[in-house]
Amino acid sequence: MIQEDKVDVNSQYHIQLLNQIRQLCLSFPETNERVSHGAPTFFYKDKKSFVQYHSNRHGDGKIALWCASTSDIQSLLVESNPEIYYLPPYVAYLGWVGLRLDRDAQWDEIKSVIGDAYLTKASSKRK
Repeated sequence: MIQEDKVDVNSQYHIQLLNQIRQLCLSFPETNERVSHGAPTFFYKDKKSFVQYHSNRHGDGKIALWCASTSDIQSLLVESNPEIYYLPPYVAYLGWVGLRLDRDAQWDEIKSVIGDAYLTKASSKRK
């Protein structure tokens, strides 16, 4: 598959990938999805976003998740694998981490990061 097909939001690749992410995010208790800041976003208790799905945001060519995290975990992930993990614009200062889906991230790893993102919001003190 050529790169252009991967970032085309109407491509079969993009549709299947988003559906997999959606199924996983919505499998957690008290979650829902809506578009926020132009991207499919997954929320805990309709208030706290924990994952955003981006495809070619502002023409960056990336297919990625922005996931809630802590600063410690964010640093660990980005330093351990900068090909997959990065500091996403706008939310990195809050501890969020970017996860590139277009660079062969393993599904077990994707599931783990999404699960951690959910727990970051679901177990926060401000409920």
